[in-house]
Amino acid sequence: MSGHGFHVHGPHDHELEHAAQHGSKDSFSGQIAVMTAILATIGALFSYMGGLTQANAGLYKNNAAIKKTEASNQWNYYQAKSSKQNLAELATVLVTDEKRPAYKDEIERYKKEKAEIKTAAEKLEAESTDWDKQSDGQLHLHHRWAQATTALQISIALAAIALLTRRKWLEYGMFGVAGLGVVLGGLAMAHI
Repeated sequence: MSGHGFHVHGPHDHELEHAAQHGSKDSFSGQIAVMTAILATIGALFSYMGGLTQANAGLYKNNAAIKKTEASNQWNYYQAKSSKQNLAELATVLVTDEKRPAYKDEIERYKKEKAEIKTAAEKLEAESTDWDKQSDGQLHLHHRWAQATTALQISIALAAIALLTRRKWLEYGMFGVAGLGVVLGGLAMAHI
């Protein structure tokens, strides 16, 4: 950026400006500049995917919590029906013979209702478990994308250092770390 005689830029920018102004045909600088742009683009895509998988992990964990709460509500309802069934069973012992059939009918009705409630609660628990597993899977992918992004950021930093020092071994290091980042991104893409 420049303004009012004050000019601030990075060393990489300086090298590119210098090469452009002086017509330099420095293949080393050109190669580093192109690779930096490519790595930055790939890194931006990896970063986006990392954010997406992190958001999905949170959303799926939230869905798991909602299903777990719904299952808990069903189990509470089941317990209430069990208490009513127990009271009806107690009533069959305490009431006269002519009232006993009505309470036995209630007992059967509560047994049937409890079976339906239990099935619903178990289904909700299974859904909660499934959402938890999906959340864990997305979190794993998020970590993989983050590793890939970090490797690309390190390779860009190595590119800047290589450009400043003009050390070929740093350029090789940049390519090596960039390759690692791309492999990690490929693993994330393959859901590994």
